Amino acid sequence: MPTATLTDPATPSDTLAANKRTAVRFLDLISDGDIDEIAELITPTWTMEGGPPDLPAGHAGLRALFASFGEIEQSWTIEDVIAEEDKVVIRATNRCVQDSFLGVPAHGVEQVFTATFTLQIIDGLVVRTWRNAADLQRLLQLGAQILLPGLSPRTSDRVG
Repeated sequence: MPTATLTDPATPSDTLAANKRTAVRFLDLISDGDIDEIAELITPTWTMEGGPPDLPAGHAGLRALFASFGEIEQSWTIEDVIAEEDKVVIRATNRCVQDSFLGVPAHGVEQVFTATFTLQIIDGLVVRTWRNAADLQRLLQLGAQILLPGLSPRTSDRVG
């Protein structure tokens, strides 16, 4: 049976393991707020779905994404990492404190929410990110209210 050498191409399982490491590093760097290091992990055409609307591609989009957070202290705890072909899915829990979220004041309030990220990774770089997060959960933690059509805020408190 032949043995692998340094010149052999990576096996599919090696690529999956490397992609998982890249995805975990990507999320760790988001926790750290290290935009420059994250920029090293994405392609110039990187895009994100499920983030702020009209996010530009590439490094400009990454910087716009972080600008949308404002001042933030956050950490991600990774619950699961699953990889297949060129996609890695991470299920994680975030704990963060920031001045506001989607226009709702949040100063000093810790938000705890879950999110799932799917990263497409080609040749070791993140090409595309899909984000699905419990943003409604975050807003409710901050005291936001859901107003039903035709009801005042006081009336909607009594509904249900």
